[in-house]
Amino acid sequence: MYAQLKQTTKKQKKYAVAFIGLLAVLFLTACGNQNSSASKKTLSLMQSGELLSLDTAKQANLNEFNTLTNSMEGLYRSNKDDQLVPAMATSVVKPTNNGKTYVYHLRKNAKWSNGDPVTANDFVISWRRSVSPASQSGYGYIFRGIKNADAIIAGQKKPNTLGVTALNNHTLKVELDYPMPYFNKMMLLPIFFPQSTKALKKFGEKYGSTSSKMYYNGAFYVKGWTGSNLSWSLDKNPYYYDKKAIKLDRIKMQVVKDANTAHQLYQDGELDDALITGTTAQGLQNDKNLYHFHRAGVYYLRLNLRKNRAFNNEKLRKAVALAIDKDSLAKKVLSDGSVRADTFVAPGLAVDPTTKKDFAKETEPSEKYNVKKAKKLWQEGLKEINKKKLDLDYYTDDQTINKNIAQFVQSQLEEKLPGANVTVHAVPTKNTQSALASGNFDLNFGFWFADFADPIGDLNVLKSDNVSNYGKYDSKAFDADLNAAQTSAAASEQSYWSNIRNAQKQLNEDMPVIPLYTMTESHLLNPHVKGIMWHRVGQVDYTRAYFK
Repeated sequence: MYAQLKQTTKKQKKYAVAFIGLLAVLFLTACGNQNSSASKKTLSLMQSGELLSLDTAKQANLNEFNTLTNSMEGLYRSNKDDQLVPAMATSVVKPTNNGKTYVYHLRKNAKWSNGDPVTANDFVISWRRSVSPASQSGYGYIFRGIKNADAIIAGQKKPNTLGVTALNNHTLKVELDYPMPYFNKMMLLPIFFPQSTKALKKFGEKYGSTSSKMYYNGAFYVKGWTGSNLSWSLDKNPYYYDKKAIKLDRIKMQVVKDANTAHQLYQDGELDDALITGTTAQGLQNDKNLYHFHRAGVYYLRLNLRKNRAFNNEKLRKAVALAIDKDSLAKKVLSDGSVRADTFVAPGLAVDPTTKKDFAKETEPSEKYNVKKAKKLWQEGLKEINKKKLDLDYYTDDQTINKNIAQFVQSQLEEKLPGANVTVHAVPTKNTQSALASGNFDLNFGFWFADFADPIGDLNVLKSDNVSNYGKYDSKAFDADLNAAQTSAAASEQSYWSNIRNAQKQLNEDMPVIPLYTMTESHLLNPHVKGIMWHRVGQVDYTRAYFK
């Protein structure tokens, strides 16, 4: 460089010196940025799909819950050790009346993002809306066990008879039909969060349809979601009761459905937490910034058991279950640390206190992969329904990894089960939900991760009268086991766990859903981000995150 400058004109020398000076400034700035990450106040995250609504009486899906967990609060929060700590409530309540009555005292400094106080009535009106038969979330069943909830869901009583009462502005009373030892754990679910009574009156049917048409009581409030766009932010809520604990000013969220895109955005500094899957994840398993997050959830195939559908036949269902090489799916297609799943209840969710064993492990089926038997059952099933071949419609959303899983399942069934022809419909979430609601599907790729740390929350999803039971599984034995667990017998630990063990074993026998793999996520994390609370049950809490 020195020799070249000797031969330049004075003007060229002037520009060269300026360029070198600019490089020095950039270099020092870059070094400064590396050492000043603590001053960064905006966290950039991705979501795997679109927001459909922020009203829990209308939607109850992963993307909504992820957003609400970081912008709203219920009676409790979960701390870094997965223990319940007070949020809107002032303490963790112990029940009275033989486990059937809970009285919660609300903190008086809790406010909505418009400055109004959070009241007991905000909980009452929210719960009544969600348990109402008019609710569109498909999640009303979660209120069962609260006094009169069953009758309300069945349309026999009005929502205002639900056993939840505002004794005054800051005292909430909940009455149960029977003891629910897991009830406090359920309060972490966004479906149990309050909704501003004033916001509901102001926005009416449009409540939660955009970010500006509701109020928030959490550490952040949602901003910039129009109801259809693919990016939004969570800005710091100035009225939050514990705002001193919040280090971030903003959390940016954008929808990213492709793992390669997520990886590129991470490399470009546009994401601080990138969820990666498939071949992208496989190539990054040794990356020093990769974090394996093990969640208490299972990805599965939902089968349509309606009378006019092929999988109403039990032998055909079992044939499909035995024909899929789940180990190959986990290792070759996912390659992200996931492992095969054999029960609808995820491993690691709960230990059966009566046996001291992991619930999923002690109830898993003895037979898991057997192509020879699958072929035999398939032929017998076809004969029973008077068919020589089957055209099957498989529905999934349009994320890249889910398309890859669909192709894997398609090839497994078509190669191993003679006469099986699988048509994959990889469509936006709204289209998939439409197919489920209308019953116009044979197989649907879905996932379920635990609402709270007890197997009954998972198993209830498949009860015959559950609105989320889209496959229309209807087993008197399964229902009886769960009903027995949700009576006064729940006060007996031995009876309770015996009933839910029997329920999972009945699923293994009937096979209305086919568990595929556990929910293990590969995250590329900005190494400067600290304070994220990775909850095995529920959603990830970013509210206390910070840069160091």
